[in-house]
Formats: sequence, structure tokens, C-alpha cells
Amino acid sequence: MRKVLLPALIIIGASLLIIRVFYLQIIDDSFKLKSENNAIKIEYDYPERGYIYDRNGVLLVANQPSYDIMVIPRELHNTDTLEFCKLLSITKEDFIKRMEKAKVYSPRLPSVFLAQLNKTEFAAFQEKIRKFEGFYFQKRSLRDYEVNFGANVFGSITQVNDKQIEKNHYYKSGDLIGRQGVEESYEEILRGIKGVRYFQKDKFNREIGSYKEGKYDTIARQGEDINLTIDSEIQKYGEQLMVNKRGGIVAIEPKTGEILALVTAPSYDPGILVGRQRSKNYTKLYNDSIAKPLYDRGLLAEYPPGSPFKIMTGLVGLQEGVVDENTTFVCSHGFYYAPGRFQKCHCGIFGPRSLNVGIYKSCNAYFSNVYLRTIGKYKSTPYAVDVWSNHVKSFGLGQFMGCDLPVGRRGKIPTSKTYKRMYPGWGYSGKTIISNAIGQGEVLATPIQLANMMSTVANHGYYYTPHIIKKIKGEKIDPRFTTKHVTSIDEKYFPPMIQGLFDVYNHGTAYALKVEGIDICGKTGTAENYTKIDGKRVKLKDHSIFVAFAPKDDPKIAIAVLVENGGFGATIAGPIASLMIEKYLRRKITRTDLETRVLNTSLQSRYAILGGLSNEVKRQLFVQDSIAQSKVKAAQKVKDTIQEEQ
Repeated sequence: MRKVLLPALIIIGASLLIIRVFYLQIIDDSFKLKSENNAIKIEYDYPERGYIYDRNGVLLVANQPSYDIMVIPRELHNTDTLEFCKLLSITKEDFIKRMEKAKVYSPRLPSVFLAQLNKTEFAAFQEKIRKFEGFYFQKRSLRDYEVNFGANVFGSITQVNDKQIEKNHYYKSGDLIGRQGVEESYEEILRGIKGVRYFQKDKFNREIGSYKEGKYDTIARQGEDINLTIDSEIQKYGEQLMVNKRGGIVAIEPKTGEILALVTAPSYDPGILVGRQRSKNYTKLYNDSIAKPLYDRGLLAEYPPGSPFKIMTGLVGLQEGVVDENTTFVCSHGFYYAPGRFQKCHCGIFGPRSLNVGIYKSCNAYFSNVYLRTIGKYKSTPYAVDVWSNHVKSFGLGQFMGCDLPVGRRGKIPTSKTYKRMYPGWGYSGKTIISNAIGQGEVLATPIQLANMMSTVANHGYYYTPHIIKKIKGEKIDPRFTTKHVTSIDEKYFPPMIQGLFDVYNHGTAYALKVEGIDICGKTGTAENYTKIDGKRVKLKDHSIFVAFAPKDDPKIAIAVLVENGGFGATIAGPIASLMIEKYLRRKITRTDLETRVLNTSLQSRYAILGGLSNEVKRQLFVQDSIAQSKVKAAQKVKDTIQEEQ
């Protein structure tokens, strides 16, 4: 047996080697093709990217022709550098720099020398390209924006870098790739597949026809068109309302999780990131470290949610059975939650507060008491904190929700681990962390999370993952966007909360923001805002927050608005929310008084204070601002007292 086995193995091994050699040399020409690269010219045929439409079929992003000047360094002969530079409006130093980069990439292979010329820029060079051996051009398409808004939604197109090429061999030097927004999220769908053509060259470096009669050539396949969930009309309107302000607006359709508007402010015209001026314009935007126009505040900015978080405090209290809708707590402009510890409240004159009144008056005392009962229900405070935390997280807060956009932040909902790190070696109680009750303390949320929270309330306890893709031609959207997420709060506890939110507009802090004929449920919020000046913690103008959904009984839109340093929730964020809701539901505005006020409100002077003035001037202005806020609060107290007596 051994005598037969050894010769058999030798024969089998030799046979396999012969078959492999035969395949490589006779059948498979790929290695031969690689070895003949010196005699072959490779050209890529770049397809048009897919078009982008809004939810109603309005064209948002199309394409326009563009030209790249390509170079093969080793084929340059007697180039008239001065004439070349003059034709393309570049300097000799720039020419040398670009040529060195091309040589580093490959002396024999083509690379992009000058990208993204438009028709006018290319016309003069095209007439004389025959004079410049080693240079040729390839046609491709660039984005053509049909609108001047939505830059954060679309993202942009840029050249791939070395890391991206190493990671994905589909891309070659000079190729374009989507960056940020849907251009990045749906890059593989939008880009299509580029075609490749091989041309044979003779010993004089002249093209003599297609290599192997086009055996290895491939045809370009155009990118697929996509429809976004965005409603272009309210996206545009939201950006107009946020001019001269900073912050974010996120609107969602509750029944589907579709994002109707994703506004960040300040923003920019997406068209400035197209063509040869892209690099200069992008650098300018990137270096603006004060306004941060490239920073999507709707997805990335984490703020204390303030009073809108009282919705969570109330629902968790109901679920845990520590209160019901008729439970009352007395508020005397706040309450003492520990010896020497007083929490202020501005909900009106002394009196009892139930859930309904607590919501529409935004009573700190009521919800802090609910929170203390929730944490005090269990013997172990850390366990109680985790129970509370898990309820809140079931609304999508404090975690990445799985949205189909390339950026996002998880916000923060503290757990027992949070406080173990904060208070090592000694215990804590609900009173220690009572600020969580009113959306301050360690709680942070992004605008999209707050909008999703309101969608969940509108749906009586469930939500769909917020997403921006509505339809892809020829494909189905990801099933994770049609999967229902159910919270840990029983459905029966939502109606009393929703009634309280409805009464915010009927009797409460948003009474002046009503839109006749539309039943809006909402909640004002004012998030405290601090910074350090000369090492001291100084209070700045509060952030203005408002969350809402409408209509009450058949919700079609849920929204969160946050305006940085905007003051009270009803001052600027609330009017914006009411206007956005009416614009979406009616396609027109009847509250023109609110619209005029918002459009004429500029917070630029307030931001200038934060951005560039001396600390002494800042201090003086903060003092003046504090005095002004005190006067407003005093006037509001008088107004509340009169309303209460009536």
C-alpha cells in the first residue's frame, strides 16, 4: 500500500501543477494583462450618480458635466509649462507640486492632475491638448444642486484619500466619493459602477485599438435614483426661520419614523462645494470654529433637554405606580427637597399641582417629587436608578437609534455606573441627583432624540427608527426602518400625559402660540447654559427648547426645536415649532405675527459676545442680560398670578 501511495501523491501533485500552469498561461490572461501594463492604456468611464428627490418627487440633486485633466508622468515630452499653466490658470509652483504627487502615485499609470473643470474652463485647454503629450482628459459628472438648502442632508462629493483607497480597492486615485449626509450613507447605491476600457499601444506609444478586442472592457452602470423622506418645502422653511440663529430642528412622521425636516443652523448653500472652488470653500467652512456650519446640530449637538424631559419623569412615575394622574404635590414657587436645599419654580402662585397642571404649568416641584418617589420606591438607590434609566432608554434616549445618516451622538441617560464613578466610596440618594427630574443634571439629548421621544408619545408608546430614505429605485429599504420598537410604559398611561401636553397650548406656557384649527400638543423648555470665564463658571443665556406633535388625535408630525442662547422656550423655539407644524399640515401660514417675529429675530449679537469680546465686556453684558431676564420673570409671575386668580 505504501509503495502505491507515494507515487500516487506525486502524480496527483504534478498533475495539479500542470493544470494550474496551463490555466494561467493559456486560459487566464489576467496576469499577462498586468505584465503588459506598459503597452496598455487604461481609461475609466464614470457613470452619472443617481438623482436625489424629496418625498413628493421634487428633484433636489442632479448632475452636470465636468472634466478631469489626467497625466502619465513618464509620457511627458518637451511640455511648454508656461503655456500649460496659463491655459488652466495655475502657477508654475502648483504645476510642479501636482506633477510630483502624480509621480509618487505612479510614473506609468494615469492619475488626476487637475480635477473638476467646468465647460468654460475646459474649452480653451481642449483646443490645444494635442500639444501636451502625457496629458489627456476624462469626462465625468459633478453634482448640480437644484436647491440652495439641505446641505447637511445631502453631504457632498470629494476625492478619495489614500486610506479610502486602501480600504476599498474599487476606488483609484482621483475618484470621487460621497462625504457626509445621504451621499455618504448611500454611496454604493448612488455612485453606480464605473466602466473600464483597455487600449493597446505600439512601440511609439500610439494607440492602435482596443486590447484583446475589448475582452476585458466593462460598461459603466449609472447610479440608482433615491427618494428621501424629507419634505423640501418645510426643510427650506425651517432653514429660513433659523437664519441668524444657531441650533437644530428635527421633524418626524410618527407613524413611520420618516424624517420630514433635518435643519441645522447656521448652514450653507450646497452648491459652493462643487467644482474647483470646493477645496477653498470647504476649508473656509471647516475653519469656522465659532459658528461651525459643518456641524450638524440636529444629530450631533447634545444639550440638557430641560422641561420637555418632564414628560419622561411623569410617564416613568405612572408606570412605577408611585403616582397617578390625580396625585398632587404643593408648589410654593419651588420646594425644599433637603435641609437648606431649595429648588425654584416659576409655575405661578402657591397651590397643589396634579399631573395635568404640572405639565401645562411646567412645575419643577411636581416632577421633582415624582422623581424622588420613583427612586425611593426601591431599597437600593443604584437599582432604582437603573429601573428609571431603562424606562427612559426605551424611548430611544441615551443611545444610538440606528438612523441611516453617517453621524450621530448617543446623548446621555445616567445609570448606577455613572454615579458609582461620580460618587466613589459613599452613597447617594434621589435628592443628590434630583436635577435629572427636570432634564438637567447628567441628562443630555440631541434634537433628533427629542423629536423621536415626541413621536413615541404621539404613538402611545412605540416608534420606528428615524430614517431619511423613503424609496430606492429597484430596491427595498432596510427592514430595520419598518420594525416597531415598543417602550416599557403601558399604553394606558399616555392619554393623561397627552392631555397635559394639549393643555400647554390651551392654558399653559404655549398659550400665545396656538394655531387656530390645529390641535397641537407641546412642551416648552429652557435649558440652563454655562461656560467658564477666567476659570469661573458663568451662566449664559439659556437655550430655548420646544417639542410638539400634531394633530392631537391623528398625529402627522412630531418636532423638536432647539435654539442656542434663545432664552425661554416660548420665546423663539416655540413659535418656530408652531410655524413648522402649520406649514406642513396646511402649506400656508396664518400666524403671520409669529412668522414676522421669528424672521426678524437675530441672535448674532449674542453669539458675537461669546465669540470674540473680552472677558470684562462679557461679564458686563451677562450682568445686563441677567437683569433683563429678572424683569421678564417678574412680569411673568404677575401675569401668572392674575390668570390664577381669574
